[in-house]
Amino acid sequence: MRWLRLLLGAGLVLLLGAEGVAAQRAPVLRQIKVPHPYYFREMLIPQATSGPSAAAWSPNGEELVYSMQGSLWRQRVGSEEARQLTSGPGYDYQPDWSPDGRRVLYASYRDDAIELRLLDLATGASAPLVSNGAVNIEPRWSPDGRRIAFTSTAYEGRWHVFIARVMPDGRAGGLERVTEDRQSELPRYYYHRFDQYLSPSWSPDGSELLLVSNRGRIWGSGGFWRTRAAGGGEPREIHYEETTWKARPDWSPDGRRVVYSSYLGRQWNQLWLMTAEGGDPLQLTYGDFDATAPRWSRDGRRIAYVSNEGGNTSLWVVDVPGSGRREVRAVRRVYREPVGRLSIMVVDRSTGRPVPARVSVTGPDGRSYAPDDAWRHADDGFDRSERRFEYGYFHTGRRASMTVPAGAVTVEVSRGPEFRVASRTVKIADGAESGVRIALERLADLPAQGWYSGDLHVHMNYGGAYRNDPARLALQARAEDLHVVENLIVNKEGRVPDVEYFRGTPDPVSSPGTLIMHGQEYHTSFWGHAGLLGMRENLVLPGYTAYTNTAMATLQPTNAAVFDMAHAQGGVTGYVHPFDVHPEPGDTSRPLTHEFPVDVALGKVDYYEAVGFVDDPMATAAVWYRILNCGFRLPAGAGTDAMANFASLRGPVGLNRVFVRSGAPLEHRRWLAALVAGRSFATNGPLLEFTLGGRGLGEEVSLPAGTQEVVARVGLRSNVPIDHLEIVSNGRVLREIPLAGDRTAVTTTVRLPVSESGWYLLRARSDRAIHPVLDLYPYATTSPIYLTVGGKPIRSREDAEYFMAWIARLQGAAEGHREWNTPEEKSEALAMLAAARAEFERRAALPSASN
Repeated sequence: MRWLRLLLGAGLVLLLGAEGVAAQRAPVLRQIKVPHPYYFREMLIPQATSGPSAAAWSPNGEELVYSMQGSLWRQRVGSEEARQLTSGPGYDYQPDWSPDGRRVLYASYRDDAIELRLLDLATGASAPLVSNGAVNIEPRWSPDGRRIAFTSTAYEGRWHVFIARVMPDGRAGGLERVTEDRQSELPRYYYHRFDQYLSPSWSPDGSELLLVSNRGRIWGSGGFWRTRAAGGGEPREIHYEETTWKARPDWSPDGRRVVYSSYLGRQWNQLWLMTAEGGDPLQLTYGDFDATAPRWSRDGRRIAYVSNEGGNTSLWVVDVPGSGRREVRAVRRVYREPVGRLSIMVVDRSTGRPVPARVSVTGPDGRSYAPDDAWRHADDGFDRSERRFEYGYFHTGRRASMTVPAGAVTVEVSRGPEFRVASRTVKIADGAESGVRIALERLADLPAQGWYSGDLHVHMNYGGAYRNDPARLALQARAEDLHVVENLIVNKEGRVPDVEYFRGTPDPVSSPGTLIMHGQEYHTSFWGHAGLLGMRENLVLPGYTAYTNTAMATLQPTNAAVFDMAHAQGGVTGYVHPFDVHPEPGDTSRPLTHEFPVDVALGKVDYYEAVGFVDDPMATAAVWYRILNCGFRLPAGAGTDAMANFASLRGPVGLNRVFVRSGAPLEHRRWLAALVAGRSFATNGPLLEFTLGGRGLGEEVSLPAGTQEVVARVGLRSNVPIDHLEIVSNGRVLREIPLAGDRTAVTTTVRLPVSESGWYLLRARSDRAIHPVLDLYPYATTSPIYLTVGGKPIRSREDAEYFMAWIARLQGAAEGHREWNTPEEKSEALAMLAAARAEFERRAALPSASN
């Protein structure tokens, strides 16, 4: 996070960036110094799921120990009774049963780190084994029970494999990193420039480790390597395929086979078998769901694994050979501490009818709780002064019932920005049942005024713990009071989850108030990511460009060409999560290849994610304001980039949403048309109202030449206090609206003197993160209203020249690219860039609105 110096219009303006905010809200496990945390946090780091997430066999093969609901459980195979082994104070994961059967080694998330602990099964006592402030995961006993291997960030915050001796006093000794810290010169897009090492598994004789590493590879989390179980060994790769953090190989007891999880050119992870020397893998399990975390039984005849075939996670055992499968279900649960039952019903106060909602339940221990069949989610950041762990929640269809610890339990219920957040504290007695009815009060009813909210950037399935489908996505939307969900089908490296769901009409699960749409995010590592909505006929495939070392290493198609393909089938196009920082064309130390200004100049862009998955929305706004200053009209959109099947979610579906005034009834084509027309405001919480001279958002006010006054009507309603409510014109704050009392609401009119053409919008923001807005800080912006004085256009020579310099950088990068398929491809792209630059040159030459 950083202070951002943003060039707005003709002046240099210092704006509060994320530095001040980071003091309150900071990422989970920030000691990890690897890019794309949303990716590895979900797929590598263990998460609290209501169903099982990892398992290990007892030495005699009769029992399993597994993690579930953030605790460890023990269950005999064939029984339906599970006994809880741990119950906090942290979240416990990834158990491994010692060869002598006396202890369980596991990872425990507590105190902003993940430590390794030993559980004595006879006494129930737990003690730290590796507690170094790092993230230590995937622990495995050596076959003789004297050593452990595990993955850790203890060295420079990067993923390495370590081994340690387990001393007689239960502490770790002889801690040693066995993997080389090696910087790669490969052009990796999703992965660190330093090689990573993951998921160690011991050979049966304890002399070697099998692990996953991307050493020498560009794509994927790595291939499979064998190395000596000591430092200084030279690893050798036995098999490579593109994996996504979940391979977790397990060496068979006979030493000849390896089971692992992979998608291997398909859309879902399944279990595969290969030899200990690599060879050609053979598929073991099948289905349109994930099978992960495999573990051999000690006799080598069975494999336990985790599946999401029912949506939530579940634990299974498969015979090898034979493939007979059976689920290990915890029907009866024996808890370690006093517990009671809590039932929650959520209703709309105005109607008294039950409604879906988002629910957060926090126990007296600070941990979050959920029903056994719920999908648990956790935020990706939190304020350490407010809570011990990140905010956890689940979505409920109307009622929820769960087991919680005895004591004071806090229930918080929310349903999008149009409802006030409600909170209750319930006293739970040991063995008793308690119920709470929570009535949600409306803050606003925007659909009654023809406004419908949508999230333009959602991924239904993206490699997360759960297996999502349109019906579940619709429940998530209704619980967030969201009317339109744009599920953007996209590749994640070689996979394209949800590709089978594409259709040019609303998904059949849609209802009059909830539309589930399947569009596309076009991925390119060069031109910038793009949203394609409302296409009638087909996806644009392959869905990516500029992927080095693949057949799509060329820079064609450009985003302009992709936008043309989408428009040809009735689609709407936009740029998603555009800018984390303000691009500086003169700073050649950073790459600048984003095509955004080119496509705006050529008339290809229909909307802009003004609120989305970025480090700071003010940086995104700065680039948008420059485009508006050049006389282009570009409306505000919003998208969460929510991975809706993640357990560790960057905001729920609808966290970042756009309200569009399309009128009743809700119809997708009309809603998209209203979005493109600019009748919209984007928000992560605050609700805005803005008119100028009697005109609404996206409209134009025409005035004769001369100085005169126009009347602006301003409205704000918010669940949280707002520090700044501002009318912005031509990139500058024209007027700050005073806010009184709790700073959550105002309705007023403002007289504004005008003498030149310009654009005007209303913006709300706070200086810090404020719960329950699960974002960097509360923020909202309207689309502009355009004001023309004396028929003169809006122009800014400085901003036009800024984009000319930007495009010059693009031209240089395209000229230097070496992986064009043909000279014609290159010439076509360079001609496109030249045409866009000429348009900015033309606008720079025209007189400005003030001349």
